[in-house]
Amino acid sequence: MKIFLTGGTGFVGSHFLCQAMQQGHIIRALKRAPDSKTKIQLKSQPEWIDKSMEDVEEEDFKNCEVLVHLAAHSANFPYDTLENCIRYNVLQPLALFKKAKDAGIKSFVVAGTCFEYGTAGERYDYIPTDAPLEPTNTYSTSKAMATLAFKEFARDKNVSISIQRIFQVYGTGELETRLWPSLKKAALSGLDFPMTKGEQIRDFVSVEEVAGKLIIACDRIKETGDTFHISIQNLGSGNPQSIYDFSKFWWQKWGAKGKLLVGKLPYRENEVMRFVPEV
Repeated sequence: MKIFLTGGTGFVGSHFLCQAMQQGHIIRALKRAPDSKTKIQLKSQPEWIDKSMEDVEEEDFKNCEVLVHLAAHSANFPYDTLENCIRYNVLQPLALFKKAKDAGIKSFVVAGTCFEYGTAGERYDYIPTDAPLEPTNTYSTSKAMATLAFKEFARDKNVSISIQRIFQVYGTGELETRLWPSLKKAALSGLDFPMTKGEQIRDFVSVEEVAGKLIIACDRIKETGDTFHISIQNLGSGNPQSIYDFSKFWWQKWGAKGKLLVGKLPYRENEVMRFVPEV
């Protein structure tokens, strides 16, 4: 399969590239800056296109069968303004998708986020994909808007789209300020690790598993052929646990000498205490 990829130098995108190329897929990947590097080392390189999303032309999609959209703007705290999040997470991708459709691509796989569910997540033991979208920050609001916009795009253009709502992904190449890498750094350095009480329930899923499931989504959407089809799936491990239990497991696995300083940090404003998907 020949895939056009956005977000190939990002955390999830780097692992997607690695696995997809190992499986023999041909990747044409968008890279905004020529000196941008993937978050993990690749054994081989895709066909890189050094362009911004808005500068992509129809000819750049030549012979591609599926567009995989993993690029995201302001996915980590602190989040950008709502206006910028809408521009980069909704409007620019929509323009890109239109060019892809005009170039002959009829299959799209898009990375969504569990945080589109927002406060609705607390009303479900296991969140179904048809749960209300009640996001609580600018990034997740723009992603929820993107889901609605992309669904309408699929209807209007008679194409197939698979939206994969990724839950608490972690692993090698993750932004250093996030939980798993900062926990690992403290553990291997023999330092104490200040954290919240850790009562938040999350579905932690490894980035390798996420990448593998995204590739499966590409295979499945190709099976729908050229007919109109919309699929929304929760992408998680199916193993909910508290942030404290997750942290304790890895702390012990890494043989940490320091202590987990539980309750040292306050919860974030508007913290949603449970995000567990129906998978």
